[in-house]
Amino acid sequence: MQMNKWLISFFIFLSMMPCMAQDMSLIKKELDQSAVLNNHVFGFSLYDIGHNRFLLGHQEDKHFTPASNTKIFTLFTALQNLGDTIPALHYIERGDSLIFWSTGDPTFLHPKLDVGKAYHFLASSAKKLYYAADVVETEPFYRMGWAMEDYDAYYQPEISTFPIYGNVATFREEGNKLRIFPARFQTSIAVGDTGGNKFEVRRSWTSNTFLQNGHRVPKNYVTQKPFRYTDTLFKELLQDTLRKAIEIISYSKPTEVDTLFGAATRDVLREMMLVSDNFLAEQLLMVVANHRYGTFNTVRLRKDMAAAFHAALTDQIDLYDGSGLSPYNKVTPRSIVELLLMIAGEVPDVQALRYLFAAGGREGTLKNTYQLDRGVPFVWAKTGTLKGVYCLSGYIQTRSGRHLAFSFLHNNFVGPASPVRQEVARIITAIRKNY
Repeated sequence: MQMNKWLISFFIFLSMMPCMAQDMSLIKKELDQSAVLNNHVFGFSLYDIGHNRFLLGHQEDKHFTPASNTKIFTLFTALQNLGDTIPALHYIERGDSLIFWSTGDPTFLHPKLDVGKAYHFLASSAKKLYYAADVVETEPFYRMGWAMEDYDAYYQPEISTFPIYGNVATFREEGNKLRIFPARFQTSIAVGDTGGNKFEVRRSWTSNTFLQNGHRVPKNYVTQKPFRYTDTLFKELLQDTLRKAIEIISYSKPTEVDTLFGAATRDVLREMMLVSDNFLAEQLLMVVANHRYGTFNTVRLRKDMAAAFHAALTDQIDLYDGSGLSPYNKVTPRSIVELLLMIAGEVPDVQALRYLFAAGGREGTLKNTYQLDRGVPFVWAKTGTLKGVYCLSGYIQTRSGRHLAFSFLHNNFVGPASPVRQEVARIITAIRKNY
């Protein structure tokens, strides 16, 4: 009886082979004949998770700049190293003093992610508060290859050991006036020529002076600008919100300290992935490095991850940051697919895995790119966009119920990314319907 069942399954599989090959030939034809794709360099890799085999590849072994597909590597690093919750503070209590150290936690007073545990812990303490600031020579506020011209762009906040408010100031229109949060920066606004022909706010490169031009503040205007981070500024902002004094001291962290945990790790990872948050990606690597080594050393972390896990990938990769802002990063489509398989092994529950990726047609950076098919999403993936770069990697569920992993990397096109994005969506949708 067992043998008969096996034979039936075997012959069903054989009967499917021509159909599978035909389906892949259709997708190959789409790749080969696409007028959009063949105007630039692209790589594609497609893997059948259920049958444990690669189905199709186009320059899958060539290296590309992955942009924010780099965050998939950061996701794997965090899954490998962090528990269910993010460490928010390290601290000790000595007599009437509470001394605390940073962990790199990006959620402290973050407008979307803060769960309030660290704040309430410090606010409710009757002890004198001392922040033991770390001297971090190996961690610059920007990573290698980042564009200095983007210093006041919302997507490029400075990296720091103890972030606060996401390391950004939020500007919004209230009563036809411009209001800033934290209010500490309200007196830092000046009016002048920003070079723009409509209302805008710019920040000085060297200081936290913000310049608004003379145009009327638009109704419902809101924007964010990274601020220049210093330990002194952190102290001032924290004192303002706690309404109590804090002293910065130099105090080596003992071997034994208490740890206060904060936000759920999976919620922070989901936010990083769905909206492609560069700040969260970089700070999560800071958290992991501090967790592993007791110090902030992301260069060492990248080397250790490369030796322990990335060495198992078929193709060599080269990473310089955790967010993908650096154009120095180089990966292959095949390496990303193999990483996606490793992540699926780390998170075997399908729904938990999909929670970490944007669902096409429903949320995040894929909300408006894909249509639901038969009322449900069918692609869960991470986008990546830089000038001349568009990438998409993740998972597909086909109409026949198959689960696939894919990576679609595009470099060196001229003009906007929208035509490439739409063509990628068309081909991913064709895979959904035809395989």
